[in-house]
Amino acid sequence: MPLKISKHQLSAILDIVRLFPNGAAIRDLLESPALSTPKRTLQRHLEHLVSEGRLEAKGVARARRYLILESATSLKEDSPLMARGNEWLSTEADRIRDSILRPLAQRTPVGYRGAFLDAYHPNKTFYLPNSMRSDLARLGQVSFEELPPGTYVRQFLNRLLIDLSWNSSRLEGNTYSLLETQHLIECGEGAEGKPPEETQMILNHKAAIEMLAEQADGIGFNRHTICNIHALLSDNLLPNPATCGLIRSRPVGISGTVFHPLAAPQMIEENFDIILQKAQAIQDPFEQAFFVMVQLPYLQPFEDVNKRVSRLAANIPLIRRNLCPLSFIDVDQKDYIGGLLGIYELNRFEYLRDVFDFAYRRSCARYSAVRQSLGTPDPFRLKYRASISETVREIVQKTMTKSGALAFSNQVAAKKLPESERTKFVGTIEMELNGLHLGNIVRHRLRPSEFEIWKGAWQ
Repeated sequence: MPLKISKHQLSAILDIVRLFPNGAAIRDLLESPALSTPKRTLQRHLEHLVSEGRLEAKGVARARRYLILESATSLKEDSPLMARGNEWLSTEADRIRDSILRPLAQRTPVGYRGAFLDAYHPNKTFYLPNSMRSDLARLGQVSFEELPPGTYVRQFLNRLLIDLSWNSSRLEGNTYSLLETQHLIECGEGAEGKPPEETQMILNHKAAIEMLAEQADGIGFNRHTICNIHALLSDNLLPNPATCGLIRSRPVGISGTVFHPLAAPQMIEENFDIILQKAQAIQDPFEQAFFVMVQLPYLQPFEDVNKRVSRLAANIPLIRRNLCPLSFIDVDQKDYIGGLLGIYELNRFEYLRDVFDFAYRRSCARYSAVRQSLGTPDPFRLKYRASISETVREIVQKTMTKSGALAFSNQVAAKKLPESERTKFVGTIEMELNGLHLGNIVRHRLRPSEFEIWKGAWQ
């Protein structure tokens, strides 16, 4: 009597083959940490799936490749997420959730598997299906014009500072309300009764998001950018301030999971560089964003604040390409953490993928409404946005009077602008200064104390 083949084993094989649009070889499957099947057994399973019409085999011997036949799988690439009650999880994500919801004593302890990262080949394997990437690109597209990196996000930076700072902090267990977060960011005043570390967490998010928006043309998946994001997000939150922005050199643990992160410093350094190299090579911005949301927390390259770094780093390709940013609006903490546990313990990304898809759709809906309320941006302001902001900031910080500000604006215009545009530049500066208030000074990187001192002199 032939041996009965486990449905779980077959499902795992299909999940892995789906990562290879051009077909998976047997060696690709054997290298996957999600399988622990001997080669001969794997060959029998593959032929079984071919005979059932669930896989297609092309080529012979070492050139043989197996391709998914989506019509036979439990979730087609172009199908919507399955709704189950109030949930929006796919069947794969549902299975992962069931697995990670088991008591810790019933889950097998696992360590970091380098093969999970090694199996990913930029622009050949994909975590996000093609239909999902296309759909998100359509939703996130703001303009078909060629605009400088970061142009779109600067239009509503104030709103993003509040939304992303609050939601990302909330996913860490921060108890600030949305209104309290808004008051802190706009006025610099912390909420009464809140722990100082929660106030610091939100202010750190604000600083990191401002850096991404202001330096949009220079940020990328490199050590400088990622380590500086960590330095800003971890400021005044780590026991040793010197570890802010540094790759860790000691073991760390994660509560609530049976996963044990990589401990060897040299391997952490090497894998961190590999993650950045692969992320930089990915051409699709959504695949880039999701790849770092998967691989950075899995490696845990820093002593703490890794998840926060990954959430902000996911916005790098979106900001640079003037796509709608990702602010994690309406994402439930248990779904986000559950998605990460699927990565940690199973090397399965489908649960976190569904969270990412849901989160981005919600963000697009949010900022589409914000953009409509703002109207079409002024081309002149877009062209000279840096000079306008620098001029306003210097006027305020030096507490210039109205006559001093006018003279200074004319000096800047004479140095930086053609004669035909100088009058408009000076008028724009005057309009900006007259419209300054505590709720919008962040776009010029001004502190409330600087604004209050200048306001007295201006009036």
